[in-house]
Amino acid sequence: MVEIAAYEVDRHELVTCYRELLAAGLGTGTSGNVSSRTTGGMLITPTGIAPDKMQAEQLVAMSLEGVVAPNQLLPSSEWHMHAAIYRARPDVGALVHCHSRFATTLACTGRTIPAIHYMIAVTGSSEIPLAPYETFGTEALARSAAQALRQGQACLLANHGQIAVGTDPAEALRVAIEVEELAAIYWHALVVGGEQILTEQQMGEVKDAFVDYGQQRDR
Repeated sequence: MVEIAAYEVDRHELVTCYRELLAAGLGTGTSGNVSSRTTGGMLITPTGIAPDKMQAEQLVAMSLEGVVAPNQLLPSSEWHMHAAIYRARPDVGALVHCHSRFATTLACTGRTIPAIHYMIAVTGSSEIPLAPYETFGTEALARSAAQALRQGQACLLANHGQIAVGTDPAEALRVAIEVEELAAIYWHALVVGGEQILTEQQMGEVKDAFVDYGQQRDR
């Protein structure tokens, strides 16, 4: 049974996230989708509506088993993937999926994104993994993505795009933007040649430093 009341939270925040995804250059048209966990399951963008046309009331309320509340639009074709990740990762509160250019380019060459720059620590890992290719919108893709995202906050989808997760839509979008920047840096490093990958020890030092990074302490 879908709990309708649970889906009245953060609708405008989710729509804002969807619009900012396009504004940040992470996709074109209706190729991306975003969602947010709710008490009864999730809110997800409907299929076929561009971000600049999206209205808060058009977000689709559904359970993680695929039960859609009555009198709604069709959910994104990738709802299986969103639901699978929420089921596998109780710590995830929101998800952004997009076909950003550089991340998708690397995914189309079968590459992960290694520690080419210390800011990869933003994703909670020293490498952004690659989920094996499966057809879009399928449960097989959902399983592949959930497996790749066992930990960390981002993964690539082979020949498809990227996924970023966070505690809320704003954080998930920030991670997606950082993934695209890292992908661009790595792509250009591959073009120039001689890319230098940070070691696990170096990344360990970065992760330790990130614990207090940007925080004001009481003196």
